[in-house]
Amino acid sequence: MSFVEYSEFIQEGDVVIIFTGHDSMMPIKVESGAQTQTRYGAIRHSSDLIGQKFGSKVTCSKGGWVYVLHPTPELWTVSLPHRTQILYTTDIANITLMLDLKPGSIVCESGTGSGSLSHAILRTIAPSGHLHTVEFHAQRAEKAAQEFRDHKVAHMVTVRNQDVCKEGFGVVGVADAVFLDIPSPWEAISHAKRAFKRKGGRLCSFSPCIEQVQRTCEALLDKGFQEICTLEVLQRTHDVRSVTLPLPDFGSEEGGLDCAKMMIDPPSEAPASANASYPSVICRTATPPREMAGHTGYLTFASKPRD
Repeated sequence: MSFVEYSEFIQEGDVVIIFTGHDSMMPIKVESGAQTQTRYGAIRHSSDLIGQKFGSKVTCSKGGWVYVLHPTPELWTVSLPHRTQILYTTDIANITLMLDLKPGSIVCESGTGSGSLSHAILRTIAPSGHLHTVEFHAQRAEKAAQEFRDHKVAHMVTVRNQDVCKEGFGVVGVADAVFLDIPSPWEAISHAKRAFKRKGGRLCSFSPCIEQVQRTCEALLDKGFQEICTLEVLQRTHDVRSVTLPLPDFGSEEGGLDCAKMMIDPPSEAPASANASYPSVICRTATPPREMAGHTGYLTFASKPRD
């Protein structure tokens, strides 16, 4: 099992995602002889998981069942243990696109946090790319490094415990892209510039407050970055449903006027014979939600020119 390569069968030491519902998932590490408790009963790793195919339907000790899924960055994002606020797939998709990430890319990231974005980056740059990720907090850095080892991607990532604003990324002249998710990204712009290759590259900074964005943009301009832009990603899911609409009949003057009047001011309770006088049609339509998730953060992108 690896987050960047697909395996068919579950082996001891793998990390699997236990799916009990669309809003209920949890990751577990498979260990011989171990058990995992769920609301449907216990899952015995030796008999229920090891040797089974990813995607299998597993019956728990109380008779209920769960699905055992192969881990992906998207599933990890919605099931990981939170050590910090994390980035979600909506922002992650735009970041990987706008940074022009591809297999073989070298990426510098700060801070690592809970590793949500890190796993998506690693899948995108596999198999020959590398991620240099910096985390200020020592325990978070060690926990992230352990997760990369458990997820079989440690060969593609270097974790450093240091202050990126004072010490940089630990590399110079290697990066194709740089990502910043820190309280004062403007203090790390000079280090980011030194981390880039001479041929240039793309930078992204995530900040929740517009004042942070303003100071970051000033620092980017001061260091000669170009194509600076800031965007905010807001997701709005429309509700698709069926509606019944009256079908006007313009065959006669009287009928046309009556149907037009009904469409403008339909009766609250149509008479029993209304269907005969006013035929209707069922249509599929989409309506926007009355409520939607609000602001998460601003994504500021910029390009480093060639030296």
